Amino acid sequence: MSESYQFQPTIVRTDRGLSIAGTRITLYQIIDYVKAKYPPEVIREHFRLTVKQTNDALAYIEQHHDEVETEYQRILRQAEENRQYWQKRNAQRFVEIASRSRKPEYQAVWEKLKAMKRQVA
Repeated sequence: MSESYQFQPTIVRTDRGLSIAGTRITLYQIIDYVKAKYPPEVIREHFRLTVKQTNDALAYIEQHHDEVETEYQRILRQAEENRQYWQKRNAQRFVEIASRSRKPEYQAVWEKLKAMKRQVA
């Protein structure tokens, strides 16, 4: 009787990009920690990964550095474009909200907040 093993990769490509199989964690999230020079143990604990998942992710990032870095930079640009879009789109709404008069029942809370801000400054 022969035994057969199915190889299951740790790093897979999903609609979010390169990810750790069975999780919603992308390699791009891990790259932030690698660039900040966090040790593997901290990365593993933060994302609640196994030793194998952590080691495989870090090895993949190292072995495919150029490919992963190119995708990472593209995602950073896309995230910044999205941030700017929503900031511009919501700017008028934020002005509108800030200009509203405050409800009298919250006045005491606002006064307390102002006093706390003065203490900090």
